[in-house]
Amino acid sequence: MRDLQLVIFDCDGVLVDSVALACDLLAAMLSEEGVPTTTEQSLLQYKELLLADVVDLAERELGRALPGDWLERYEMRRAEAFRSKLTAMPGAAEAVRGVSAAGVKVCVASQGKLEKTRLSLALTGLDGLFSKDALFSAYDVPRGKPHPDVFLHAAAAMAADPSRVAVVEDTPSGVTAAVAAGMHAFGYTAGSDATALRRAGAEVLRSLDELPLLLGLA
Repeated sequence: MRDLQLVIFDCDGVLVDSVALACDLLAAMLSEEGVPTTTEQSLLQYKELLLADVVDLAERELGRALPGDWLERYEMRRAEAFRSKLTAMPGAAEAVRGVSAAGVKVCVASQGKLEKTRLSLALTGLDGLFSKDALFSAYDVPRGKPHPDVFLHAAAAMAADPSRVAVVEDTPSGVTAAVAAGMHAFGYTAGSDATALRRAGAEVLRSLDELPLLLGLA
């Protein structure tokens, strides 16, 4: 990319290895409520959704409402799992540092809440790589991914032209959102299908170590 101004990183599955932890817990807690779910099914059905959409989908399948405190309990148990098991993705810190060292701005735009992103970055030691005002959430815009809202919001806040922004995502819905925003999308394949990412419009990224080179920064 020429005249690159900003690189937006997704958090879960790109910067931190949180997806399997979250989906494993989600499967267990849905199964407890009468919606038998394996971790694999959780990954396929719920990975790309906002938690509110997860609840709606589960309640339709269950035929009744989940307990009123179910979501709060899930978020608490997920935070506990993160505190004991969460790690940074291989090469994540090096990739962010490589982009920043080239004078290009970096930020995080996640489908999750800001509190979750802050916790994830702090637990993995990645929080020092991003300024406090460079974290963005789909909960702060009208629509989550695959809509472009959170990426356009992040670009505006970071004073970047969308056409001069690159996005690193690990899901087809995230790639779709980046493409809809007019940004260059990289699809990180660590836990995702390369073909699906490519079909959504991404340039495939198999290792975060490759990112500065693919951006022409190395």
